[in-house]
Amino acid sequence: EVQPVESGGGLVQAGGSLRLSCAASGSTFADYAIGWFRQAPGKEREAVSCISTTDGSTYYADNVKGRFTISSDNAKNTVYLQMNILKPEDTAVYYCAVGGGDVCYYRPLPLGVFGSWGQGTQVTVSS
Repeated sequence: EVQPVESGGGLVQAGGSLRLSCAASGSTFADYAIGWFRQAPGKEREAVSCISTTDGSTYYADNVKGRFTISSDNAKNTVYLQMNILKPEDTAVYYCAVGGGDVCYYRPLPLGVFGSWGQGTQVTVSS
């Protein structure tokens, strides 16, 4: 079973950038979809972005469109989330998760279709 492992979180000032990585452990991401989610203190976990490794289809939440970019490097079995123009409201623990290859088309993007989750990485944006 493939297990995702996140890295790249940290503290950044508003307007800055961070790149999160989600690496496959135990197997590969081939034929799967990888989703990024986040959970802020006191809030529910929400979908941020998704990419299918089969056809490259992507999904972005409205509140990150134009600022975040998801990409995959299939040779490295790694998915990236480039986050630009960060805002304090982007502060959260970010998780990546593995789902079936077509789940990025679901609207809204449900958490329940992702079966394997990473431990999360903290992103803190200061004002």
